[in-house]
Amino acid sequence: MTQRVLTTESGAPVADNQNSATAGVGGPLLLQDQHLLEKLARFNRERIPERVVHARGSGAHGYFEVTDDVTGFTKADFLSAVGKRTETFIRFSTVADSLGGADAVRDPRGFALKFYTEEGNYDLVGNNTPVFFIKDPIKFPDFIHSQKRDPFTGKQEPDNVWDFWAHSPESTHQITWLMGDRGIPASYRHMNGYGSHTYQWTNAEGDAYFVKYHFKTNQGIRCLSSEQAAEVVGSDANSHQTDLLQAIERGVNPSWTLYVQVMPAAEAADYRFNPFDLTKVWPHADYPLQRVGRLVLDRNPENVFAEVEQAAFSPNNFVPGIGPSPDKMLQGRLFAYADAHRYRLGVNHTLLPVNAPKATTAQNYGRDGIMATRNGSRHEKNYEPNSYAGPAQSDGAQSAPLAVQGWTGTHAAPAHVKDDDFFQAGELYRLMSEDEKQRLVANIAGGLSQVGRDDVIEKNLAHFHAADADYGKRVEEAVRALRED
Repeated sequence: MTQRVLTTESGAPVADNQNSATAGVGGPLLLQDQHLLEKLARFNRERIPERVVHARGSGAHGYFEVTDDVTGFTKADFLSAVGKRTETFIRFSTVADSLGGADAVRDPRGFALKFYTEEGNYDLVGNNTPVFFIKDPIKFPDFIHSQKRDPFTGKQEPDNVWDFWAHSPESTHQITWLMGDRGIPASYRHMNGYGSHTYQWTNAEGDAYFVKYHFKTNQGIRCLSSEQAAEVVGSDANSHQTDLLQAIERGVNPSWTLYVQVMPAAEAADYRFNPFDLTKVWPHADYPLQRVGRLVLDRNPENVFAEVEQAAFSPNNFVPGIGPSPDKMLQGRLFAYADAHRYRLGVNHTLLPVNAPKATTAQNYGRDGIMATRNGSRHEKNYEPNSYAGPAQSDGAQSAPLAVQGWTGTHAAPAHVKDDDFFQAGELYRLMSEDEKQRLVANIAGGLSQVGRDDVIEKNLAHFHAADADYGKRVEEAVRALRED
């Protein structure tokens, strides 16, 4: 193999990569040493701002294959035929901790999936839980601030975490998920993924449906107790990354089966729960799971920074036949995610290989900005419409129109029959076995008992009592016992 020559960024050969230029033997360094200055300056700029949330993550390449006909519900081309495959990239992540955090912690997991379709990239941004802590994006910055490191102590504080939840009763359902047995997945391979939000599908005839995505792991659900997780973190803080990397390297390709719940759009207004409330699920008895296809991960990234850290998922990346719903949290994320990527990666982040379309090409009039690499010909115009055969708008809407009415203003969500903050949390608790209930109560009490203010504890206890009398009684007794100790 021919030895390649080391060069500077400008391509000039480097004669000495072991010694800096100095003014004589043992003298001070010389400012004229371009190679030294370039290496140091570039090193200082190798990192980019980490994600405010979902900073710690792992990724993999794969494909999605359609196994069942869903053309009656959506005209999306990548779902148009049984057997059709679409290249994908997925990023798993924890939520609250920083880039250097451990994997095996009690935290929701991000489940962000990019489909490189022939109609452009479609991004599905979800979690490993079907619900979330809040239902309105105006509360999202406050929620994340309460879960992240305290500005004074520099660590996550139970006082902050539980104080926010005390003032956000809609969090009770997600808390019950998080503090239960599925709060710490054993690996990324052994957990489900959910679109979490409600989305709209539109078929070729223009009929609209609301859908929820469920990716069921084919490896089976495996989780860790708090004690097991502490042991795993002590031996390998990167346990989930290690597991995913090694599994794919061995050819043990993880897979998930995608199911959807489908609600005809006309049924949404009178459904007993608000179907666009991210803190609630649709019971399967009302809208059964319908199989769509399977997701398979079969290739590790060659460079984690280039492909995982620079991967940008935006829930506003839709394709014809799939669009948003009135889900308020989704509506807020349509802006927030893309804006975060423009800040972290620059306005041209969509030109990076991991983010660029693969089955088609981007055709628009976006130009310039930092790290612009898209150059047109000398006669190519950067405006539309034009007389030079430039890209023009297509015919037809991507998704069905949504009817709106009423006065502008700040409004709570419309009322539905069962729209309280506690019913579904109680339903989830009552589904648990006795052992599961005991572990749930112990996990909640372990955190809540550390809170300094009695009024914050009482507000949280009231939420569990409202969800289920037995649930509240057990948590209260467990908290009292721990605080007396």
